[in-house]
Amino acid sequence: MAASMLHRFRVAGVNKWFNIIQNRTIHVSLRAMGAYDSDFENAKARLNSLQNDPGNDVKLKIYALFKQATVGKCNAKKPGMMDFVGKAKWDAWNGLGDISQDDAKQKYIALVDELAGADKSVAPAESSSAPAGKYTTLDVTNEGGIFTIKLNRPSKKNAINFEMYDEWVVALKEAAEDKSVVVTVVTGAGDFYCSGNDLGNFMNIPPDGIKAMAEKGGEILERFVAAFIDFPKPLIGVINGPAIGVSVTVLGLFDLVYATDKATFQTPFSNLGQSPEGCSSYTFPKMMGAAKASELLLFNKKITAQEALERNLVTAVFPDHDFQRSVQGRIQLYSKLPKLSLQKSKFLSRETDRATLHAVNKRECEVLTERWQSEECFQAIMNFFSKTESKL
Repeated sequence: MAASMLHRFRVAGVNKWFNIIQNRTIHVSLRAMGAYDSDFENAKARLNSLQNDPGNDVKLKIYALFKQATVGKCNAKKPGMMDFVGKAKWDAWNGLGDISQDDAKQKYIALVDELAGADKSVAPAESSSAPAGKYTTLDVTNEGGIFTIKLNRPSKKNAINFEMYDEWVVALKEAAEDKSVVVTVVTGAGDFYCSGNDLGNFMNIPPDGIKAMAEKGGEILERFVAAFIDFPKPLIGVINGPAIGVSVTVLGLFDLVYATDKATFQTPFSNLGQSPEGCSSYTFPKMMGAAKASELLLFNKKITAQEALERNLVTAVFPDHDFQRSVQGRIQLYSKLPKLSLQKSKFLSRETDRATLHAVNKRECEVLTERWQSEECFQAIMNFFSKTESKL
């Protein structure tokens, strides 16, 4: 959704993705071509056992190296303009140029070795304290009237994939319906609050095409934002690091937002050929004035926590070394307040804008649905992939 484009079809797991590109859709004969054959086969097996998705940029590089190793120099016809995934794969493979098949195997093996090592070190960090099977992308707790939703994909800077969008809505519903909950807190695991949309949301185009994908994405986004509009209890953002895209735009629907002084905020819509969401086209001008809102929503300005405070996007900023202690002390005090009084007060302050917010949300999603199907948006996304891939 925001900033990254990327909307809403559940992407196959990393193991399935690798099986597809290596075992099902690539019909090649692996001839004995050098000293790396045995290690290459072992690397393929280890790749399929990874527990953590390495990200789309790395998967494109793996795809390209595999094709170069098994086929040689790119000999496929360049896919059409609107075949996003096919073009990204073709560009990655073609970009390897004339490197030999043995060299490609060696690079493939080295990359898998690196991923396997990272996989072991990252896996424990993404465990969740939620009941088994209930949440996999969030760490959800409920203690002493404080319901905490922690975005829990630290190795991906808490990027929002389809599963997280779904689970976030479920968690908000659980907090709303649980009579023991007084206040709800949203924060992030690791050193990022949230890096916006996971680009994996855009990597697989379904059989019914881009239009269907865009329309489905709009539906999911509208439902996600509506969960914030209608949330009946005090909602507090605890911004522990950088925030990007939709994780920033929905902050206008929170009741309090606390940030570490190391946090930054950015909504790079036009960089990606897109448009605002999260009701930010309404809430941001209302909070900070039209000109300051335009710097964020139109011109991709990244602002500091102090600047966010000055623009009323953030309630208070704390030194990073004392951030958690300071914020938790305040939240503990709020959790002792009469909960029904808090809910009635929020109802009164939100009710006058509720219909407007839902209308804004619907219109923003309609515009984004059109944007996701546009050639301008396609070109912006492909430019982003190309720049990212060049850094690998």
